[in-house]
Amino acid sequence: MVSETNTSKKVCVIGAGPGGLVAARELRKEGHNVEVLEQNHDVGGQWLYEPKVDQNDQNPLGKDRFLKIHSSIYESLRLTSPREIMGFSDFQFIVKECCSRDMRRFPGHRELLMYLQDFCDKFGLREMIRFNTRVECVEMLDYPVPVNDLKWVVKSKVQKKVVEQVFDAVVVANGHYSQPRLPKIKGMDSWRRKQLHSHIYRVPEPFINEVVVVVGNSLSGQDISMELVNIAKEIHLSVKSITNISEGLSKVISKYDNLHLHPQIDSLHEDGHVVFTDDFMVIADTIIYCTGYSYSFPFLDTKGIVVVDDDRVGPLYEHTFPPSLAPSLSFVGIPRKLIGFPFFESQAKWIAQLLSGKRRLPSCDEMMQSINEFYHSRDIAGIPKHNTHDLACFEYCDKYADYIGFPHLEEWRKELCLSALRNSEFNLETYRDSYEEDEELLNVAHNSSHFTQLGPQDFTKCSTH
Repeated sequence: MVSETNTSKKVCVIGAGPGGLVAARELRKEGHNVEVLEQNHDVGGQWLYEPKVDQNDQNPLGKDRFLKIHSSIYESLRLTSPREIMGFSDFQFIVKECCSRDMRRFPGHRELLMYLQDFCDKFGLREMIRFNTRVECVEMLDYPVPVNDLKWVVKSKVQKKVVEQVFDAVVVANGHYSQPRLPKIKGMDSWRRKQLHSHIYRVPEPFINEVVVVVGNSLSGQDISMELVNIAKEIHLSVKSITNISEGLSKVISKYDNLHLHPQIDSLHEDGHVVFTDDFMVIADTIIYCTGYSYSFPFLDTKGIVVVDDDRVGPLYEHTFPPSLAPSLSFVGIPRKLIGFPFFESQAKWIAQLLSGKRRLPSCDEMMQSINEFYHSRDIAGIPKHNTHDLACFEYCDKYADYIGFPHLEEWRKELCLSALRNSEFNLETYRDSYEEDEELLNVAHNSSHFTQLGPQDFTKCSTH
C-alpha cells in the first residue's frame, strides 16, 4: 500500500557491509537521519580482509559470544559469481582500468572491497558511519508500547567508552558469514590436536607437510582443499555423501594423489585418530571445519519476539520484518543463495519507504499468516529448518521487487548466474577463467541499459583507499 505522507525518522544501521551501505543510502534518500555503526576501521563488512588471525585472541572454532574477527575471507578467495551480475542498479561493478585493479570477470576479494569503497565515496556515505564502534546491546525503550511508538536504545562501545543512544528504528545488517556452524561429532571436545573453522583460515602455509581433514565440500571446503594439495602431506575431504559430488570435484580428486574423499566422520580420538563412517581411519594433524555459518545477533534483545531457532530467524515477514515490531526493526541480507546486491537494494528501498510512511505493511495477523504458510511450504518440500532462508529463487527476487516497484532481474543476469553455477559443477578448477559460452550473454548485458548509461569516467575513476 502507498501513502502520500512523508515522515523523517532517526535510524540506526548496524554494519557497513554491502547491505548496511545500501540501506544507509536509501534511508537518507528518503529523508531519514541515519547513523551507521561499524565495528571495523573501514567499510566492506565481510569483504574487509583481516590477514592476521591470532588464535589466542579468538576461539578457533568461533565459540565466543562476540567474535573479534568478522571477516571469513581467505587470502586467495575469488568471487564465485561474475562481476556483471553483482552490482547495484545504478552503480555497476565494472572493470576499472587503473590503480592496479583486478580486471578479471571473477576477481579476487580485494576488488569487491574496492567496489564497495567506491560506492561509499560516490554517494558520500562515510559521513554517516561511526567506525571502530561495536554494538553491545539493542533493546526496546519502555516496552511494551504500541508499535507506532516504539523506540530503541542502542548501546555501543568505542574503545572502552560506552555510548547510549535512542533511535526511532534499527536496521540490522551485520552479515551472516561470521558465526561458525559446527557439526556434532563424538570425541570432538576431547580431540587434542588442532581444530579450526574455515572462518579463521587465511593461507595454506601453516599446514605444510600435515595430514589435514577438511570437513564439508562447500565452496570454501573445495577451495581450501585445492589450495592445500601443494602444501599438505595429505588432505582427507569428508562429505555428507560420496555418491553425490559434482563432476568438477571428482575431476580434482582424481587429479591429485594426496587428496582423498571420505564419508562423514564417525568419531575423533585423543591419540589423533579420525574414524569415518565407513570405518576408514587416519591420524590427522589438523581438522578444518568448512561447515557453514549461523545467524547471530548477540546484541539484540527483543524480549523473545525474534529468535534464531536452528538458523531460522523469525518470525520475519518476507525475511525482513518481525510483524509485531515492524517497521521499526528490520533485517537486511537474511536470505541466502540469491544475487545479493540487487536484493539488498530492494530491501533497503522498502524499509526506507515504510519508515517515511510512503508505504504500509499488511496487518500483523496477515504477515504472520504469510510466514506460517511459508514455513508450511518448506516443511512439505522436506527442507530442513536450518535451510529456511536458502531461497535460490529468481522468482522470489522479482516478487519482492514488486512490493516497491523495483525492476525485475534482467534475463541476462539470471542466465549468467546459472551459467557460472553450471560451469563450476563441471570445471571446478577453471570455471572462473574459462567461460567461452558466456560471450553472447555478455554482449547482451553490455548493451543493456544497466551498462550503456555509463560514461568514460566510470571506467577510470578509482577509489583512493
